[in-house]
Amino acid sequence: MTDFTQQLNAIVGESYVLTSKEDLDTYGQDWSRLYSPNPLIVVKPGNTEEVSEIVKLCLQHQVAIVPSGGRTGLSGGAVATNQELVLSLDRLNQITDFNPVDRTVRCGAGVITEQLQNFAEEQGLYYPVDFASAGSSQIGGNIATNAGGIKVLKYGLTRDWVAGLTLVTPSGEVVSMNNGLVKNATGYDLRHLMIGSEGTLGIITEAEMRLTTPPKEPTVMLLAVESLTDISNLLNHFQAQIDLMAFEFFSHAALEKVLAHRELKAPFGDPANYYVLIEFECGDESAMDGAFAAFESAAENGWLVDGVVSQSNQQAEELWQYREGISESISHYPPYKNDIAVKPSQVGEFLEAVDQFVSANYPDFENIWFGHIGDGNLHLNILKPADLPLEDFKAQCAKANPEIFKILQSFNGSISAEHGVGLLKRDYLSFSRSPAEIEMMRAIKNVVDPNNLMNPGKLFQ
Repeated sequence: MTDFTQQLNAIVGESYVLTSKEDLDTYGQDWSRLYSPNPLIVVKPGNTEEVSEIVKLCLQHQVAIVPSGGRTGLSGGAVATNQELVLSLDRLNQITDFNPVDRTVRCGAGVITEQLQNFAEEQGLYYPVDFASAGSSQIGGNIATNAGGIKVLKYGLTRDWVAGLTLVTPSGEVVSMNNGLVKNATGYDLRHLMIGSEGTLGIITEAEMRLTTPPKEPTVMLLAVESLTDISNLLNHFQAQIDLMAFEFFSHAALEKVLAHRELKAPFGDPANYYVLIEFECGDESAMDGAFAAFESAAENGWLVDGVVSQSNQQAEELWQYREGISESISHYPPYKNDIAVKPSQVGEFLEAVDQFVSANYPDFENIWFGHIGDGNLHLNILKPADLPLEDFKAQCAKANPEIFKILQSFNGSISAEHGVGLLKRDYLSFSRSPAEIEMMRAIKNVVDPNNLMNPGKLFQ
């Protein structure tokens, strides 16, 4: 261990090799908070070459590596539980090589999502992948989990904005993938294999990211809704009437948590069972007229009971707080989270089926629903009762998981929409992937990382 540490010191400098218990605990876990961190050491390289040297050293000593970004994931993908080296990419935080013609920019893996958003804005452009953790999540982690967020409906996933990647392979070789090309029909696009691979096939150190034109006057409408069927009707109705950027939903129980945590005023005088938040572009009066017409016809059909529309960017941000503050407001319970997906048309039926199961079998558990309903991505959060020990709570949730996933499987859904598989869901992969698919993924892992040193134990055993 002493020799190994000294070699790491020589690569990155002694101040970037961390061994204190506080640092090990901090960098050894993510937001899931359901596993006890147990890393060997934390190392913070400053460039791709240092990452390459660290990987070669770990291969020599057969030390496994867990890549660490903003650690905002909820599936245990960035958790080190078995004396792994935690490779923190915090220092790879430079934005360079902006090309206004190609509308691309090179980002280190440690660039904060919001940092890229702000850079794009300074250039008069827009980076559209956005979520509540944008102020702390990192681009490398976004890519490793193919993060989606709140504007997938219009702009797609992280995958759609990656023009090129720089990867350090499990052998320490540095590989550039796609090099920012729009068209490149030369065999397998390994860039897309790495996107969503959760660090199990190598370490992403840099990415060329695409930017786009900013939306015109984003406007937010918050709707109070009584039934799940109404939510599906509203999605179909508004999609046909206006060009949606986001279509989010949350339950009244979720809203209550945000109101208490952030000391906000309730958006409506009378509570509703559910709420829908819509964001759309409003570049001229005709767009707003169309949105109001859609609202009025939805009210006439009885699909909503109340609503409010933003009159400024500040009001739009205030309305977003009701949705974006949910995860933070329930984090202290701690919640048992499920980030799942079905087709948007199946959302109402699926929600009812899961609610019935939880209510019938776990009446003491509080169930908090919210999600990106426009793309079928739902977040199920089961809150730990105050008097129930954490280990007992985890055991009960683990018992419930297969039953919930059986319901999900009957809808041909996914056990993970945007947070990856990690440790939390690896034993349930078969509910979303066929045996043939899993075998193919194992074969790829075995060929690319034969020593199983890249984030081992994630995705599958």
